[in-house]
Amino acid sequence: MEDQFTLAETASHSVLQRTSLRPRIGLVLGSGLGGFADSLTDAARIPFAEIPAFSRSTAIGHAGQMVIGKAGAVPVAVMQGRVHLYEGYSAQQVAFPTRVFGRMGIRAVILTNAAGGINLNYQRGALVLIRDHINLQGTNPLAGANDDRFGVRFPDMTHAYSKQYRAIAREEAAKLGMTLHEGVYAALLGPSYETPAEISYLRIIGADLVGMSTAFEVIAARHMGIKVLAISCVTNMAAGILDQPLSHQEVMETGERVKTSFEALLRAVLPRMAQDNPE
Repeated sequence: MEDQFTLAETASHSVLQRTSLRPRIGLVLGSGLGGFADSLTDAARIPFAEIPAFSRSTAIGHAGQMVIGKAGAVPVAVMQGRVHLYEGYSAQQVAFPTRVFGRMGIRAVILTNAAGGINLNYQRGALVLIRDHINLQGTNPLAGANDDRFGVRFPDMTHAYSKQYRAIAREEAAKLGMTLHEGVYAALLGPSYETPAEISYLRIIGADLVGMSTAFEVIAARHMGIKVLAISCVTNMAAGILDQPLSHQEVMETGERVKTSFEALLRAVLPRMAQDNPE
């Protein structure tokens, strides 16, 4: 059986053969947020099924393809959708696309997700910069033998989310007249939404947001020395905050509602991140 490094190398070669662009920034677009990839120019669209060793996304609102193209003048690699632990995949499979990004030469990623709001200062549609996370998914993509070609055995997670990139995002949001919150993301297994008691617990331990993704991608990225900016869209308030049931339909509708401002923020941030990661 081939090791993860060899598989990631093979997958990255397969992707780069489909385009002349050589992106230095990767994006992962979460539930209801995939529209940004549709606006890229010079785009090559590659279904996950056509990338060696890639897992297929089964989540609603995830197109399941990688798009290599240009956002303005910036070449980017965009994942329209991701896979999750709750779909039955392993932590290593969830982190694998991040590994492929790294082998493609990508040195910075923007991770996005749909999240439930725990912090009472948030409302549906709020955009929140993730400053840190709490991994409650019960495992870690680095568990098992370490491959030193990816990174060190015990990677530091003190600055998992780049302070520099968060400052850039805040500056650009201010220019756009947007309110941008900042908070701590709790990653849970899912797929059931959390109970009101679980949300109370998460608030007590310092979580502002809750979701079912992102943490493994961040861990894998930092293992490889890739810098991270992560933005959550609060698509619903978490269980027990409002006395109403939660639904994935609400997630999708809120993603659609914030699409314009969300994409404007991405377009403003990307050129400044590109300056930090020249080709």
